[in-house]
Amino acid sequence: MNQFEFVILLVAMVFGFSILRHKLGIKPRSMRQMRGVPEDTEETRKLRSEVGELKERIKVLERIAVEKEDTLSRQIDDLRDR
Repeated sequence: MNQFEFVILLVAMVFGFSILRHKLGIKPRSMRQMRGVPEDTEETRKLRSEVGELKERIKVLERIAVEKEDTLSRQIDDLRDR
């Protein structure tokens, strides 16, 4: 058996097994299942949305902190100028 016959045999076997799987009603596994990554559950979706909301709150708090810092430095500069 040469290389080309081996490749053709391999392709035929894969094709045959896919037909057999279809006839038996076996669903193909998704890539996430093959990698061991679980599907998103309701709890996971809820937690993702909560994390998004917390990130937004952190952005607002950072902006407030920076604004207060600028205000404080402006007030110090104003006191120096007097």
